[in-house]
Amino acid sequence: MSAPAHLPGPRTTAPDTRLHWWALALLALAFGLLLLLLAGSGQAHAATDEGNALLQVTHQLLRAVG
Repeated sequence: MSAPAHLPGPRTTAPDTRLHWWALALLALAFGLLLLLLAGSGQAHAATDEGNALLQVTHQLLRAVG
């Protein structure tokens, strides 16, 4: 004897995949805070030398890729 193709009972539905409002708000808040950290780092004296070095490495990588 073969097994039935499906068992009788209630059908399952797809899970709810909507994004909650607070999840979107947290993402926007995190993005804003990171943007503020990057914008405010130019005022720190110790970070300016590292920023220039990072900028030079970025330019070199862009030249190598493009």
